[in-house]
Amino acid sequence: MVGDVHGDLHPFRHATATERFVIQLGDLVDHGPDSAGTMELMIDLLESQRGLFILGNHDRKLGRALEGRRLRHDPPLEETLRQIFLPEYGDLPHKAYEAILRAPTWLRLGRSLFVHGGFHTAMLSQSPLPGLGEMSAPLSRALFGETTGRMQPDGYPERRLTWINRIPEGMTVYVGHDRRSTDGRPWRRTGRLGGTAVFTDLGAGKGGHLAWIDINEP
Repeated sequence: MVGDVHGDLHPFRHATATERFVIQLGDLVDHGPDSAGTMELMIDLLESQRGLFILGNHDRKLGRALEGRRLRHDPPLEETLRQIFLPEYGDLPHKAYEAILRAPTWLRLGRSLFVHGGFHTAMLSQSPLPGLGEMSAPLSRALFGETTGRMQPDGYPERRLTWINRIPEGMTVYVGHDRRSTDGRPWRRTGRLGGTAVFTDLGAGKGGHLAWIDINEP
């Protein structure tokens, strides 16, 4: 299982050089040096049935842009689009859009649940919702986590983690999106019901590094 990549191709290539099936937790693109190469590698994993990615909010933005939607000015997204439309990448824009369209917004395997942003109790009984479809509470939680409605000084929404207290006992939820670690390792938190959240965004593509965890029994 691999956390947010954000275009940091070299460590992503290293993390996926394995015989294990790879589950990547979203935000493949934007910010890092090679979003096009990262998406191309992920598509190779999909086509060879060696991996999949959970849809992240940055992947969703790319998908919406590839649909031709008008989005607000976003330099990291614009650089990603510039890269994937380079002639040497051929039909990568089409392949990337199709991969984003098919990417699950969450995935439950036994007592493990994989999602980009945060857990919602609907994920226990509901099939993953289309990531480019209409927004709903579970889909918003899957992509963006839980926010307070306030903005932080850095211009990003303020996030809260009360959803951890709703994870059932014995279940582990693996997420990206929210960089909580202070020691360079995935950050674990147990909620009031006894369930556990593991935060895997360690800042790849943004000055940090890439996290991956080997999971033997989901």
